[in-house]
Amino acid sequence: MKTFDELFAELSAKAKAGDPSSGTVKELEKGVHFIGKKLTEEAAESWMAAEYEGNERTAEEISQLLYHAQVMLLAKGLTLEDVYKRL
Repeated sequence: MKTFDELFAELSAKAKAGDPSSGTVKELEKGVHFIGKKLTEEAAESWMAAEYEGNERTAEEISQLLYHAQVMLLAKGLTLEDVYKRL
């Protein structure tokens, strides 16, 4: 298990390393439009899971939503601190 901050550190390291086999790197290479579509998809799946599939499935979908949100942060050159200032 990892925290939100630990996930961001891990994804940042993957992005910096630029490993072409990394799913995160591949997603970053596809750009903001692709990542935005993934965010939208995962948000909808989170909602549907909450409505119809129970807590375990909802948590799984939300974890994927958070992952793609962090990838978007990286794509835009933002940090968690940029977000935390606005919470």
